[in-house]
Amino acid sequence: MRPRLIFLVGPTASGKTDVSIELAKRINAEIISCDSMQVYRGMDILTSKPSARDRRRIVHYCVGFIPPSQEYNVSQFRARALKAVKAILRKGKIPLFAGGTGLYMTVLIDGIFQVKAEDEAVRRRLYRAAERSGSAMLHKRLLRVDPDAAAKIHPNDTRRIVRALEVFEVTGKPITELQKNRRGLAVDFDVRIFCLDLDRAELYRRINDRVDMMFERGLIREVKGLLKKKPGKTASAAIGIREVSDYLAGRASLDDAKEQMKQNTRNYARRQLTWFRKDTRIEWIPVSPGDTCRGVCKKIEKRL
Repeated sequence: MRPRLIFLVGPTASGKTDVSIELAKRINAEIISCDSMQVYRGMDILTSKPSARDRRRIVHYCVGFIPPSQEYNVSQFRARALKAVKAILRKGKIPLFAGGTGLYMTVLIDGIFQVKAEDEAVRRRLYRAAERSGSAMLHKRLLRVDPDAAAKIHPNDTRRIVRALEVFEVTGKPITELQKNRRGLAVDFDVRIFCLDLDRAELYRRINDRVDMMFERGLIREVKGLLKKKPGKTASAAIGIREVSDYLAGRASLDDAKEQMKQNTRNYARRQLTWFRKDTRIEWIPVSPGDTCRGVCKKIEKRL
């Protein structure tokens, strides 16, 4: 039998952290964070990082190990996460991924596109063509050379259209054909994916409450300290940094900063759900307002 590997995903503020810790205790697992922002040190409140107490109760990987000034990408995450999987299996435990970064989940399960197919001159030429004639024109070109890729990419998604055409021009092969050679964890593991499914109104209530709690816990102080360290482009994208920065610079009142952060977090949650709904392998776990962590875990265990 293939060893089991579990993903617990869901939108921000859906309760993944608490449920993952309870589930890990019940099934003898250790947790690998699947969150693109929890990798950074000094961003505990901003990223709702598992507390030090939680990390003492259950071993966590891929949490708080690089400075915010350092850039980080999906390829680096994949390499580190695969090492964590091996370490957990050596202990005779189950790897449990927990987080809401859909891209990180996908590259682990399905593999990553590793073909060397980059040419800066070709890329610049394609972007100039998009500026002159529009991305729809490039999309029509992609439809001729790689109809499968064109069917998956929106005509306005210039970045992905350019990337697909760049790969074709450099390699002479459609990107969809090359992607078939990817090898992910699904090949060697029994992968199960569970997504916490809350009513939209309840999710938004939790998001609003979480933002208020973040400010009460010292979010402004954390962002002040973070800005002194000059965070890089990746870390700076964390929701809360720009909103608090606007407050500190006098461009927004405290109430306005809070409301903007709530709105941006709700928008992010919608994007997360859109990503997860596209993956038909996901098993949706209904979560009601009165459900406890134990109750949610029992629902998951019934599926295992």
